[in-house]
Amino acid sequence: MKWSQSFIYTLKEVPEEAESLSHKLMLRTSMVRMLISGVYSYLPFGFRVLNNIEKIIREEMNAIGAQELLLPAIQPLELWQKTKRDEQIGEVMFRFQDRRGRRLCLGPTHEEVITNLVSGFVQSYRDLPVVLYQIQTKFRDELRPRFGLVRGCEFIMKDAYSFDKDENGLDEIYKKMYVAYNNIFKRSGLNCLSLEADSGLMGGDVSHEFMVIAESGEDLILKCQSCQRAFSKEKQPNLSHCPICQGSLKQYNALEVGHIFKLKTKYSELLNLKFLDENGHNKPVIMGCYGIGVSRLIPAIIEENNDKDGIIWPKEIAPFDVEIVTVNANDQLISNTALLIHQQLEQQGLEVLFDDRDERAGIKFKDADLLGIPLRITLGERFRKENKIEIQIRRTKESRVCNLDEVKIIVLDLLGKLK
Repeated sequence: MKWSQSFIYTLKEVPEEAESLSHKLMLRTSMVRMLISGVYSYLPFGFRVLNNIEKIIREEMNAIGAQELLLPAIQPLELWQKTKRDEQIGEVMFRFQDRRGRRLCLGPTHEEVITNLVSGFVQSYRDLPVVLYQIQTKFRDELRPRFGLVRGCEFIMKDAYSFDKDENGLDEIYKKMYVAYNNIFKRSGLNCLSLEADSGLMGGDVSHEFMVIAESGEDLILKCQSCQRAFSKEKQPNLSHCPICQGSLKQYNALEVGHIFKLKTKYSELLNLKFLDENGHNKPVIMGCYGIGVSRLIPAIIEENNDKDGIIWPKEIAPFDVEIVTVNANDQLISNTALLIHQQLEQQGLEVLFDDRDERAGIKFKDADLLGIPLRITLGERFRKENKIEIQIRRTKESRVCNLDEVKIIVLDLLGKLK
């Protein structure tokens, strides 16, 4: 893609609305724009990142046998009244009536809806286990939306639900989800900490949350400086040393990016999701719930992957694999060579951004660092004089100088080694 034909705009100044580091960088790189407080549009640069996150999630969910579906955002309030969660959520829920007088809400989550759906299909133990997931927009009327995508009124989540005949089945899928979540966060460039958590509004008696240390985080965690285990400050406020290794604990702000729950029979009993077991007995289905804040992952990734110059995208998340920068856009030899490299790399299946703008070299280099694309190829006076091309790694700033016929091989080799 040529920059001159793209919808990418960079800002030198930090917008006044930006509160956290990630929020500032997302606005400066034109990833998102606020429509109203807590509601954001995803611009093409940010949408590419979002799609890459969703791709990783789908691959890991599909690998453990989960099947994707899509549930309605509009839900009947009566479903929530059956579980009494309409009272528990209170004013956070967007509620309204349609022209027929039906009482409806915009879904803040989908436990009631998925349970109601599955009850129309699962009749026997032979129909179990089932694992379903979706990537869907959720709606919560937050009193104080903050930090851009960290806490919004409209956000994207991946929620998965498991349905089993017994707790052994639940334990098995819970362990698979735990591993899949760690894979997702690792592939996304995050150093994620898992800790036992309070199940809260979701119900159930076992849950784990996945936390990323971040300045925009609204949770407090205690992390052991020896064994790296983490504990909830809210759940264990008086903890002074790690109970596992007796190491010292340090307090951090953390951002929750995922949460998994053993719901057991909370929803199946209330919403009459039952099955006939091998002996013909009617039993409630055993359930689990597994959520990831998809849109929240973007600021989490940025807060863990940046330097003073801008974002440093992990390879699998990056909106482009390579950026090509020409120092003199009006030099025909340089421009034609850049186009040739652009074409060759795209033929290898790479996503390439070609900065063909008629701008000063300093502006292009600053923008390249701000955008944080993993590799930058520079064609300038050195190419004109010596036929030499520079390839720089964004994360380390290490450079390789090569001839034109070596560019493709070196780029593929470097990308293969990057994380």
